[in-house]
Amino acid sequence: MNRPLLYLEAHGSAILLDPSGGAVPSVLHWGAPLPGGHSPADDAHLRAALSRQTPPGTLDAPWQVSLSPQDSDAWSGRPGMQLRSGGVLHRTRWQLVATETTSAHCDLTAIDEASGLQLTITIRIAPGGVIRVDQRLRHDPAPGTAPIEVDWLESILPVPTTTDHLLTFDGRWTREKRPVVTPMPAGSMVRQARRGRPGHDAPTVLVASEGAPRWRDGRVWAAHVATSSDVTYRIDRITDSATHLGGGELLRPGELVLQPGEELVAPTVLFAHSERGLDGISAAFHTMLRARPQHPRTPRPFVLNTWEAVYFDHDPAKVTALAERAAAVGVERFVLDDGWFAGRRDDTTSLGDWIVDRNVWPEGLAPLAQRVHELGMQFGLWFEPEMVSLDSDLARRHPDWLMHDPRHLSHDPSLSWRSQFVLDLAIEGAYAHVFGQMDALIAELGIDFIKWDHNRDVVESVHGGRPGVRAQTLAVYRLMDELKAAHPGLEIESCSSGGARTDLGILDHADRVWASDSNDPVERQDIQRWTGLMLPPELVGAHVGPAPSHSSGRVTALSYRMATSLMGSAGLEWDILGCDDEETDAIARFAALYRELRPIVHHGRTVHPELRDPAWRVTGFVADAGDAAVYIVATVASLEDARAERLRMTALDPARRYRLRVRREIGTAEYGWIAPEWFTRGEIELPGSMLAEIGLQLPTLWPVQAFVLHIEAV
Repeated sequence: MNRPLLYLEAHGSAILLDPSGGAVPSVLHWGAPLPGGHSPADDAHLRAALSRQTPPGTLDAPWQVSLSPQDSDAWSGRPGMQLRSGGVLHRTRWQLVATETTSAHCDLTAIDEASGLQLTITIRIAPGGVIRVDQRLRHDPAPGTAPIEVDWLESILPVPTTTDHLLTFDGRWTREKRPVVTPMPAGSMVRQARRGRPGHDAPTVLVASEGAPRWRDGRVWAAHVATSSDVTYRIDRITDSATHLGGGELLRPGELVLQPGEELVAPTVLFAHSERGLDGISAAFHTMLRARPQHPRTPRPFVLNTWEAVYFDHDPAKVTALAERAAAVGVERFVLDDGWFAGRRDDTTSLGDWIVDRNVWPEGLAPLAQRVHELGMQFGLWFEPEMVSLDSDLARRHPDWLMHDPRHLSHDPSLSWRSQFVLDLAIEGAYAHVFGQMDALIAELGIDFIKWDHNRDVVESVHGGRPGVRAQTLAVYRLMDELKAAHPGLEIESCSSGGARTDLGILDHADRVWASDSNDPVERQDIQRWTGLMLPPELVGAHVGPAPSHSSGRVTALSYRMATSLMGSAGLEWDILGCDDEETDAIARFAALYRELRPIVHHGRTVHPELRDPAWRVTGFVADAGDAAVYIVATVASLEDARAERLRMTALDPARRYRLRVRREIGTAEYGWIAPEWFTRGEIELPGSMLAEIGLQLPTLWPVQAFVLHIEAV
């Protein structure tokens, strides 16, 4: 049975589905819109043009790979789902029973009569052209039918076999988002994260490209699994089929069992396509995120977080003085980090007891919060709601609330991580305890912002006798949502030992992420560059720390640290009470510069001009109207040539004339042999056409130097 092809087109993307045969539809095209759109008159000819074979062949019936391929489809790659009934592999036979389609949305419903399973696949084209694929699996069997155990339920889309490179990521603490580019692997390949959070070494996204991926040009296709749970990313490059990429939630055996009447809602998988390289992928994701109703609409405040200023040494007088100094230099949000709650003098104790330590704060935190608000700043507070210390009142009262196998907990130190354990928030009593304590403090203190930390992997998770990562993740999402519903205007930052949880699942509930515990600006140049592949800069915390760096010991110029911080949602992680007058004045100038330029950085299009020398890092932010831009120009090592390259700014409007200024409020970058006149003078005017085609001669910057280039149309 040949049904009409289903064509969706919106926001510069298109997807063409073939529901022939009455089973789960296949994808004939995903990428750029078809010139002239789609005409049903072409369906038969297009099927003939794309059919795999006619009999006799390897198979007697021609087929394309469906949105959820199975062994029963003669598919030799990884199945789109794997189910078991009574411990035996269950082989579905899907029958398509309903389709509902608009120009940018499609609901497909199929049933498996033998088991009473119903599969619904929803495809939407979101702003930016991102394809959102959602799947729901419902179990409505006849009486007496066995439950269905779900091993996995994953979403995939095809990419051209001309894609021959694969970009993904790994990393470690304080060096997240390290890009890994390899030739496209053969066969079926998976990369999985099994840490109960994405992890510092998370794959993060799969990017298939024609040739090595480049920022400014080339065709690329990307997939991201939008969940903070364990994940599987997959590539299927089968010799008798198209290449497919995608993924889904990683479920442990026995973790998810559908009883009659129950439904699994799988995490959204996001797919993006670009005809203009990685910057096009960034533009797609950034546009999608900025179009969300919950996306932050107010200017992102300049922050001071107290961690690297005081650590656990909480002296109310000093912290109050720090807040007063922060307000004087232009800080807009003051965040008190770890160490404020009962017994918390180091990181071995007291998690789970969210009560202010009266031995340290005799009058509580209310005087500090009141003073911060009097100074015109927002007040933020650190929590780690998902964790518990064995040395805590909570653990002593409720050892059964720990999310670990109780048979091993008492004598297996390997379960401890940073002297802490995981609190099972899927237990209603544990959830109510944490919600109650946090809710009371937010109300009492008028807390505007929570730094929400998560400082360990979740290993050997046990909830109700089964693996519990999925239940824990959903409970965390619910807790964030209910706190924000109870306290309108409350914002939450997702911090997870730095950047171990920066996925788009958590950003459905949080308002920004902490990209890394490293404030070393050399490391941060790449951490922020690659975090920005999906996240726009207003969602990425980026702070100026002291020198030497807390995490690396590296000493860098203050101007370099500030220029790097400007690439995100900026702030300070520093005891500025110890700064001299020159440093204090520079911080005040930086805060003012951030407020001036953040409308461009936080609303513009992120671009990465291609330069040959690997020592350069150049990131631009171009206003949508094309009338302004900010470029951060930096080096991370010594340059190869005495004469540096030219910087071509192809993202500017060639029909306009621009004034370029080097913003020296934060200091002057040091340079060597060659410094062109425009750089030493600090200002120049040129047409956009010349800046795009001829470019600017860059100065021969010394290693680890940076400057801010502000561009305005004249």
